[in-house]
Amino acid sequence: MTKKITQKDINDAVWKACDTFRGSIDPSIYKDYVLTMLFIKYLSDVHDDKLESYLTKYNRDIERAKRSMQHERFIVPEHSHFNYLYEHRNEVNIGELIDVALEDLEEANREKLYSEDGAGIFQNINFNSSVLGDTKDKNTRLKNLLLDFKKDELDLRPSHLDGVDIIGGAYMFLIENFASDAGKKAGEFFTPKEVSTLIAKLTKSKPGSRICDPTCGSASLLIKAGEEVGSPNFSLYGQEANGSTWALAVMNMFLHGFDNATIRWGDTIRNPKLKEGDALMKFDTVVANPPFSLDKWGKSDDKEENKAADSFDPETDKHNRFWRGTPPKSKGDWAFISHMIETAYEGKGKVGVVVPHGVLFRGSSEGKIRQKTIEENILEAVIGLPANLFFGTGIPAAILIFNRGRKDKGKEPVLFIDASQGYESAKNQNKLTDKHIDHIVETYRDFNAGKLKVGVVEDKFSYVATFEEIQENEFNLNIPRYVDTFEEEAEVDIAKVQTEIVELEKELVTVQNEMEKYLIELGAK
Repeated sequence: MTKKITQKDINDAVWKACDTFRGSIDPSIYKDYVLTMLFIKYLSDVHDDKLESYLTKYNRDIERAKRSMQHERFIVPEHSHFNYLYEHRNEVNIGELIDVALEDLEEANREKLYSEDGAGIFQNINFNSSVLGDTKDKNTRLKNLLLDFKKDELDLRPSHLDGVDIIGGAYMFLIENFASDAGKKAGEFFTPKEVSTLIAKLTKSKPGSRICDPTCGSASLLIKAGEEVGSPNFSLYGQEANGSTWALAVMNMFLHGFDNATIRWGDTIRNPKLKEGDALMKFDTVVANPPFSLDKWGKSDDKEENKAADSFDPETDKHNRFWRGTPPKSKGDWAFISHMIETAYEGKGKVGVVVPHGVLFRGSSEGKIRQKTIEENILEAVIGLPANLFFGTGIPAAILIFNRGRKDKGKEPVLFIDASQGYESAKNQNKLTDKHIDHIVETYRDFNAGKLKVGVVEDKFSYVATFEEIQENEFNLNIPRYVDTFEEEAEVDIAKVQTEIVELEKELVTVQNEMEKYLIELGAK
């Protein structure tokens, strides 16, 4: 009996495969090549496993086995198979051969690997690109990549794996490690898994839920929100503006076994793609970590574009998402929040969104939108997070929870949590531990269950504010206005300090006398 391959075996092997590119190509670029190769290898190995089981079943009748393979999850054409590419690893046009393999794989699985708009998931990646170096360097890199993926530790046949979630786990492992390597660019495609876990728990969806992330990146937050349901009965929807990242999200869904997820490519604000007929699709749960304070999110200054039939103006948004007010041109935070609220089911939808703190207190148009949402009685909780949790920015963020199922009983209270001190320091980033996450979630669930009284709940951590109190604060949600984190400084013992000064002065005289002696000895005086 051969030893089953564990999560650690695969993680170590795929991370080693990245050595092919390290030091010469930026991680934000090479991640797409490694992740795509992992996807091809997985599809090829699953194909081989299935074919073998049909051959056993049909007494080695190859024709019959091949007919059955036509009904499998994925069709893998012969020259799209990893082994074909591996056998041709020394060809001078290996980059071209991989590109053709990807095109034909897409074509053979149009239903799955094309978006509704006719974009294939591999259209943004080019294995024949000069990004990988001149012809000689590129061919060496691609050959090494194929050699790395041929190793026994990367035998991804399900029958050889120690569990079904391992491939999805390896994919997430890679994305997370790329994010820590890619620095500033990482925020575009990855939300730290502890933050994803926290949001998923705070917005915990019931079985049967439709869950959406309108700025889904590589879909780690969306997958976490699904896994939190605790049953396989849910559906996932996402949209992502960056083409390469959209492709990662689609692959991520298949590798986690969520074959029916709908991930669309496009700008959620200018061109929302998740629709039923002409109307925006509605969801039970909407979660997101949108780009912070996005500039130029809406109306264009380009006079020519504004003449175009399809140019976007938030003032005349056909889905009327900005009826509470139009956010400023240079800060798109409330545009994303407004979209999320409008796409949550009325009367029951939940929204969990990561925002920069400015969203809580900035004035003018943002202040007016904030006031309207508070008066609507849909804001449920404001949670301040520690600084330096996110890739690409050290600034502290907050999570806002909106609940469209709150009953308007004369404006219900809002929970404020200051969790900014609850973290563990790590090498490049701070981390939320399970203990910190549980503390936040438990407080929120107690609030939700009506167990918390108005006022201070836990000193320096949580506070329940009435609508009137928020109104008195002119709808400013800045957390220190509600959670008092003031630390009194220790009293100074003047007499003791005076004694210490006298002692230090005596020591100084002694040192000066010593110095004088040395200088005389050296003839400097």
